[in-house]
Amino acid sequence: MYTLGISAYFHDSAACLLKDDYIVAAVQEERFTRKKNDESFPLNSILYCLSEAKITLNQVAYIVFYEKPFLKFERLLDTYLTFAPVGFVSFVKAMPVWLKDKLFLKKSLIKQFKSIDGNWNPKTNKLLFTTHHQSHAASAFYPSPFNKAIVLTADGVGEWTTTSVAIGIGNRIEPIKEINFPHSIGLLYSAFTYYLGFKVNCDEYKVMGLAPYGEPLYTDLIFRYLVDLKDDGSFRLCMQYFNYCSGLTMTSSRFNQLFGQPPRQAGAEISQFYMDMASSIQAATEKIMLMLTSALHREYQIDDLCMAGGVALNCVVNGKILKQSGFKRIWIQPAAGDAGGALGAAYAVYYGYSADARKDTGRGDKMQNALLGPSFSNDEIREFLIENGFSFEELSTEKLNEKVAACLADGKVVGYFRGRMEFGPRALGARSILADPRNAAMQSVLNQKIKFRESFRPFAPAVLEEHAAKYFEWPGSSPYMLFVTTVKQRFWLSSNGEEHTLKGFDKIKIHRSVIPAVTHIDYTSRLQTVNSHGNTGFYNLLQAFYKLTGCPCLINTSFNRMDEPIVNTPRQAIACFMQTGMDILVLEDFLLRK
Repeated sequence: MYTLGISAYFHDSAACLLKDDYIVAAVQEERFTRKKNDESFPLNSILYCLSEAKITLNQVAYIVFYEKPFLKFERLLDTYLTFAPVGFVSFVKAMPVWLKDKLFLKKSLIKQFKSIDGNWNPKTNKLLFTTHHQSHAASAFYPSPFNKAIVLTADGVGEWTTTSVAIGIGNRIEPIKEINFPHSIGLLYSAFTYYLGFKVNCDEYKVMGLAPYGEPLYTDLIFRYLVDLKDDGSFRLCMQYFNYCSGLTMTSSRFNQLFGQPPRQAGAEISQFYMDMASSIQAATEKIMLMLTSALHREYQIDDLCMAGGVALNCVVNGKILKQSGFKRIWIQPAAGDAGGALGAAYAVYYGYSADARKDTGRGDKMQNALLGPSFSNDEIREFLIENGFSFEELSTEKLNEKVAACLADGKVVGYFRGRMEFGPRALGARSILADPRNAAMQSVLNQKIKFRESFRPFAPAVLEEHAAKYFEWPGSSPYMLFVTTVKQRFWLSSNGEEHTLKGFDKIKIHRSVIPAVTHIDYTSRLQTVNSHGNTGFYNLLQAFYKLTGCPCLINTSFNRMDEPIVNTPRQAIACFMQTGMDILVLEDFLLRK
């Protein structure tokens, strides 16, 4: 049985195709359209999923949309009526979009599906809708390696729910508690994202990266005035300080008065005050999530935790939950945001209509290392390179790994394009930019000449899993780059007290460990572990680099420039390669040099 899940029209549209409970394909629409977080109907994503399975849309038993638009519209109307007459401008802006497209979504979807396949019939090929948090919970539990787990979803807002807890057992998920709009940890974090001059629903990870440059000086104010936090981790926000219910901004004038500064203008210099604000909201979020997860572990005495929703992409929070909450094992959906809702919607309906027991893959989770997108054969790439007049070397895999490892050790930056593209926001060794983490200058080189982004942004290490415990305070695997941990102290370098005299972004100048380019200013790293059962090609390259240098890790960052989606095709990879300071490009078995 084929089940197609889609997310669209609100944020980061995507499609996922299941055959029974096996994931055939999953991909985000932005990778085709080149529009970051594209929210349009995922036409290209659906066509790719069908082509990967070699089927027509008419052969899909169920198509599932990841949330219920009427419930979302009900929340929108209820909110405007509650705050009326305040919010009229926002109401006038929102209504035409809803009345034209979103409110009558089912009719619009049927029209789109018929344009894809004229034989598709909604009477025989069912179109279904799950709730937003049902989709997230299903995406977290069903692909996980656990047979019984607490399932926690935390994000901005779905229809009404902002935080939900369920228990997953076997092939069923039972909801047990929730927190509803407008009280939202995701929207709280987004409010500070807005205040710091970054893009909401896009740049929250920048706040996380900025936080170590500041001090949590305002955390007490957050809990005194903005958030009423209970012992069980439940919370309420004081809405006088926020504007997202009725206005066109996230924070109100009272918020500005409380902290004594206006919101930072996008592109303006980031002063120490805004660094301290980033540190404060990060600390507050960690406290809320730790209280919530610790209380859940005490109450239900279940040792496994699954997580999804945008808040689950906060890797610093995740690392602290694993170490301090009491849960022994945590599995987080690698596409934890709305794109993953497409996967969860499909799983929710498959197990909702099937009595099948969940199948054990024998290799942990069902995500196939998130390598669920398009790939390109050597024949396709060779033809493309010849037609466009590119010079290249075609090498055996072993020779390719040796040459690339030598280039990396020589200080070169490598664009790496091999195998199926990753699903979710992280590049995991299929659409990656790679460099030597021992080179202290690499953080600056990658940020300024490759990614064209803010200088403070840290980079993550991809490390051979069998060597991870040697370098990092980490007990096992972290294949999806979703946990932050500490570099082991024996690899720290002495700073001779210099770092205590530096403030703000000057702290970047300190070389903190033997792998300085992936050691953040607080001695942490966002860790990806790589084993031979996952992305074998990437694993073998890491082995070649380790054999050559004695270092078992590489810098791994996404193959894109700032504000662009990760590359999907060889043409996009070459365009990014030519427009940046990368030195080497790998396209499957082909190597190109500048």
